Amino acid sequence: MSNLLWKSLVVSPAVLGATLLLSTSAIAAPNTTTEVSPAKQPTVAEVAQQPEILAQTTIDQVNRYSNEGNQNNSQSQVTSVSQFSDVQPTDWAFQALQSLVERYGCIAGYPNATYRGNRALTRYEFAAGLNACLDRVNELIATATADLVTKQDLATLQRLQEEFSAELATLRGRVDSLEARTAELEANQFSTTTKLVGEAIFGVTDVFGGNTGDNNNTVFQDRVRLDLQTSFTGRDVLHTRLAAGNAIAFSQFDNAGGAINTAEGTQTFQVGNTGGNAVTIDRLTYEVPIGPANVYLAASGGRHSHYAAVNNPYFFDNTDGGNGALSTFASESPIYRIGGGAGIALNLPLGKGGGILGNSSITAGYLASQANNPGLSQGLTNGDYAALGQLNFSVGDRLALAATYVHGYSASGALFDSGSQGTVGAFDVGTGQANFLGNGTTGTLSPSSSNSYGVSAAFRPSDKLSISGFVSYHDVTGVGAGDDYEAWSYGVGVALPDFGKKGNVLGVFAGAEPYSFNRPGFVGNDIPYHFEGFYKYRVSDNISVTPGVIWLTSPGQSSANDDAIIGTLRTTFTF
Repeated sequence: MSNLLWKSLVVSPAVLGATLLLSTSAIAAPNTTTEVSPAKQPTVAEVAQQPEILAQTTIDQVNRYSNEGNQNNSQSQVTSVSQFSDVQPTDWAFQALQSLVERYGCIAGYPNATYRGNRALTRYEFAAGLNACLDRVNELIATATADLVTKQDLATLQRLQEEFSAELATLRGRVDSLEARTAELEANQFSTTTKLVGEAIFGVTDVFGGNTGDNNNTVFQDRVRLDLQTSFTGRDVLHTRLAAGNAIAFSQFDNAGGAINTAEGTQTFQVGNTGGNAVTIDRLTYEVPIGPANVYLAASGGRHSHYAAVNNPYFFDNTDGGNGALSTFASESPIYRIGGGAGIALNLPLGKGGGILGNSSITAGYLASQANNPGLSQGLTNGDYAALGQLNFSVGDRLALAATYVHGYSASGALFDSGSQGTVGAFDVGTGQANFLGNGTTGTLSPSSSNSYGVSAAFRPSDKLSISGFVSYHDVTGVGAGDDYEAWSYGVGVALPDFGKKGNVLGVFAGAEPYSFNRPGFVGNDIPYHFEGFYKYRVSDNISVTPGVIWLTSPGQSSANDDAIIGTLRTTFTF
């Protein structure tokens, strides 16, 4: 008998280690521990496809499990399995746990009377449990408690050791491999605070119809954006985005062969390009929660749609590029393209659930397009600017509403310019009549102030259907005679997410691009209707192909001009 006991002591660490691992579900049970974070956590597919996310996720998990062992999770001995509030007789390992607790008395629980059998086991907890079991075995041997440690028990332990020797060896190898990989990742990781999010767009596109079709050719264009997203606290994010591209929007021509001053049909990947693929920093913004508010700071490239809810799901793409609608008009209400640049914004909730204000919030922001220029009539407060206020309201997760007001001032010559610098008169959406700030008869630019009002709504009756739309009205006052005008815009879209395959989107959008009537010096008082259809096909988690068509009626607000039809095949790579 003493020989047998001595042998049991030799093999007991491995045997009891296997028993302890089985009882705490470290091998077979799933890990249900979750963390709440304001930032979106990567999916399994995203982690598998992106080395940077894989590295950061692995390190974060190792650090989290290690830190748990150092937290105030002191354990206390229990004498009955019924003392665990989270252990039920229906649990798959109940009998094994009951035997270890009530027969051998070598299992400890947490001070709040829980066992936490489904959570990951840290090395500290494993050492504590193993030590308790070894102490208990030594105690039983020293006191010669024959009725507790029997020959059959030792034979069972020996059989378990033989049965699980392969699993223990595999587990030991996996732990060693994980430690080696973690050490390598820590030594070679790009940054402990920064991850890279990239988007590359290839677009083959052409326009057809009348003189517009005759004066344009089929083009193959590109745009690339690399966004360095840095977090210092885990809740904030600093965007440092590098951009390059060569995409140019089509020029449109009237029936007399003259160029039309319009941005109708401009596509999202044709906005913000540098020409010749030169590299620039097109966005430098910082977002951080302070108390109940979310604060947005823009040093360069700020946009209202970065911080304000545009209520246009599946059409809007927050990178303004490759995953939503084809056109700038269908992607978001034109009201969000008034001004841009540098400034500050905040989102503040108005309620804490329940009541009429329970799901509402208020958004306020100020962006100046010449904030970096110390010259006269320039700078943060004396140059072009746009101040936004928006009231947001939602009913569950099915209906979202917003009322928006923007007060702007601009001497750059265009209303919907997204804060463009260095390009006087450039604009992203709508007709020249709706954008030109000045006297149309003389062609003279003049500083103008604007008051814009908009409403938007998004309704999702089911997971497979989304309906969204907007209306905006713009009242512009210029400094000169005949410079005042009004402009309108409206649109509605229907999207079918997961159409044909998970991740695919079929979208149809229709509306009127920004227009203005009866402006002196301009020809055309017709409404410029815009119809668009696209189908985003998800090839993989990182590649999508989007064929689509844009149909423009009455270009330049003149029904005398031939309709224009734009066909596009857009391929988007995300990484």
